[in-house]
This record gives sequence, C-alpha cells and structure tokens, in this order.
Amino acid sequence: MEHSIMVQALGELVGTFILVLLGDGVVAGVSLAKTKANGAGWVAITLGWGFAVTLGVYTSAFMGPAHLNPAVTIAFAMIGKTPWAAVVPFIIAQMIGAFLGAVVVWIQYYPHWQATKDQAAILGTFATGPAIRSPFANLMSELIGTFVLIFALLALTRGELTAGLNPLVVGVVITAIGLSLGGTTGYAINPARDLGPRIAHAVLPIANKGDSDWSYSWIPVVGPIIGGILGALLFVVLP
Repeated sequence: MEHSIMVQALGELVGTFILVLLGDGVVAGVSLAKTKANGAGWVAITLGWGFAVTLGVYTSAFMGPAHLNPAVTIAFAMIGKTPWAAVVPFIIAQMIGAFLGAVVVWIQYYPHWQATKDQAAILGTFATGPAIRSPFANLMSELIGTFVLIFALLALTRGELTAGLNPLVVGVVITAIGLSLGGTTGYAINPARDLGPRIAHAVLPIANKGDSDWSYSWIPVVGPIIGGILGALLFVVLP
C-alpha cells in the first residue's frame, strides 16, 4: 500500500537527514582539527558518503521512494516515475532534512570548530567547493556525476536485484562516483545536500567560520538538476 505524499515527504526528510548527518559527519571527522579521524583522506570520505546514502535509503524507503535528492525527484518526474504533485513537497522535505543534518553535525563536533583555524575546511564540512575554480568545468563535473547517478538508478529498476539489496548498490554507485569523478568539485550531485548545509553554515554561530561562498552555490544546484534530467531522458530512449 502506497503512503500519502505527506508520509512520503516525511520519509524524504528523515532519509536526507541521515544522509547529511553521516556524510557531512565523515567530512568533519577527516577535516577538523583534533578529531580521531583527522587526515584519514579522500577514500574515507567517499566510503563514508556511500554508507551515508545507503543508510539514508534504508531508514526512509519504508515510507516512500527515498530519493533524498531534488535532482532525482525532478528527473524521475520528467519521465513519469514520480507524480509532479510530489515534487515540491519532496524537495522542501529534502532541504529541511539536509539543514537539520548539518545542524546536528555542528553539535556533534562542537569543540572542534574552535580548534580548527582553516575556514575552507570548516565550510567544506558543510558544502562542496571546487579544487580549481572554473565555473564551466565545475558545472560540467556536477552535471556528469549526476548523469551517471540517475542513469545508474534507473538501470537498477530493470535489474533482478532483491529489493532489500538496492540501497547497498546505490551506496556503491555513490562511492564509485566519488572515487572516480568527485575530486574536482567534491561531488555534490544533490542540490539539497549542498544548499541545506550551506544555509546552516551561514546561519549557525560556528567558531572560526568564514563566508559561505554563495558565488559558487548555484553550481551544485544547477549542475545536478541538468545532469539528472539528461540521464533520465537518455535512459528512456533505450530499448
């Protein structure tokens, strides 16, 4: 029995909260001063994000589709897999969940913000940023990564996987994108994952923080949406 859109939206909020709590949490552990995970590196971050997505899906899929990502919701609506009436409630819920997840990361690592003097590292625990700032190249990185994500998610719907294993495979997809394509921009591939925590960074009284780099913030929103739509449209024309 399918739940109402509001229950499904609650699932989006819960799942995105878990995703950001664990995803931004691993970045904070690696990047902030005097944590036990400090300096663990990119592989730890990509694995942590893969596990975060897996658990986000597991903790919310019993309520709804567990998109946890506006780019997924919009792309699926474009090809008729999600009703358009659900798009706005889902995106609002995803944004709220992402914001709250970031707030709890701030609480979890509370003394470590004071111990960290690197403003870029502090922002990087909340939102993504480019390794080399080049708007076109950065936009293409987010577009390509999200294209792969959406195409892979749709391919899973045609496979023979046991339903309970799908979240694990989605986690593998996220890890693969991070390891192979994420080194350029930090692979937001999810507007809520970037924008919700960026807003949290802007409004929270975080010790030693700098600005929230709003001049870059449109890229991890626009790139994933375009990439997701292209991935979905290409998939539906395949035999």
